[in-house]
Amino acid sequence: MSTFVKLKSLKESFSTSEEKLANFILNSSNAIRELSSQELANVVGVSQSSVVKFTQKLGYKGYPAFKLAIIDSVNNENNNAPLHGNITLNTELPQVADILLNNKMSVLNETNSLNDDTSLAAAIDAILTSKRILICGIGGSALVGKDFAYKLQKLGFIAFADSDPHAQLAHVATFGKNDLVFSISESGATREVVEVTDQAKANGCNVITLTKYAQNPVSKGADTNLYSIAESEEVRLSSILARTSQEFVIDILFIGLTQASKSGRKQLKVTNSIVNNYRNP
Repeated sequence: MSTFVKLKSLKESFSTSEEKLANFILNSSNAIRELSSQELANVVGVSQSSVVKFTQKLGYKGYPAFKLAIIDSVNNENNNAPLHGNITLNTELPQVADILLNNKMSVLNETNSLNDDTSLAAAIDAILTSKRILICGIGGSALVGKDFAYKLQKLGFIAFADSDPHAQLAHVATFGKNDLVFSISESGATREVVEVTDQAKANGCNVITLTKYAQNPVSKGADTNLYSIAESEEVRLSSILARTSQEFVIDILFIGLTQASKSGRKQLKVTNSIVNNYRNP
């Protein structure tokens, strides 16, 4: 996983000194090449021990390993620089297409790096062994959830997805230990999704979450955590890139489920045949 992805994803959970370090590294990453841990501490205004603890919190053995990771991230970022920067109201349509394509490719790569094979496999196993599945989400996440429910239904799973939080709560109230709740929240703090997820945990359901990469109210205590990219509120017109990230994870799960379930593949053929017969009577 890119060090920059880690820094951006975990930024809200940092202490004051950690936030200072993160801001300096993100804004002046090239300077890290020339700085020792003590020099970095002096520049930012924190202790050297804070620098070392910060690198360890990010999963590195120490500052030297962290420094090498930053250099690698800078090199990779330079090799994959955005074409034209941010889209504005005055951006010509051909440039909009180029920028959006570049941003979506970047989001897909970052999403892929956030989710390990073990977590994806655990999510697939949990879905395969569940009696019923409730997919909850609000707004754009609800649209992704509805699409996932349709995919699961094609494979023969009993899956529900309703954008109304009251309906979601009514569903989860009937769920138990043999059922699964799949919670989708870009921020990980959507109040309605938190309520449904907490109720699912209280009922003993298996819980899978798809949220931003950081400890949050939705993902806390879940059986399996999957991650998507969260967009900054101040730079987005809509959750376009967040939905791209969420849909990528959903599609991986759908393909994995299709591969793992012989009965699901059989049901998918039946479903597709019925739809094709309707379209071509």
